[in-house]
Amino acid sequence: AGVPGWVLLSGGTDGQDGPCDAAGAVVDGETVARGASAGVSAQECAARFDSYGFFERETRGSLKTGLTGTNVMDLHLLFCFPEGE
Repeated sequence: AGVPGWVLLSGGTDGQDGPCDAAGAVVDGETVARGASAGVSAQECAARFDSYGFFERETRGSLKTGLTGTNVMDLHLLFCFPEGE
């Protein structure tokens, strides 16, 4: 099991990251384990610089909003929860 108590969202406000249809991803302490259960290795995907391939198979973390018509900035939001909440 991973480290509980946090969630990270990383995404582009334009609704895509480079040439793909994902704006980013949401990860938490269980993301790697969910990927492994789906038959995909986070370490192998990271070594290939293939986060898209990981999140397509992990299924819960991929952030797909569609094009938004704006490009203000990339957002990186980390939420930490006190132990027991």
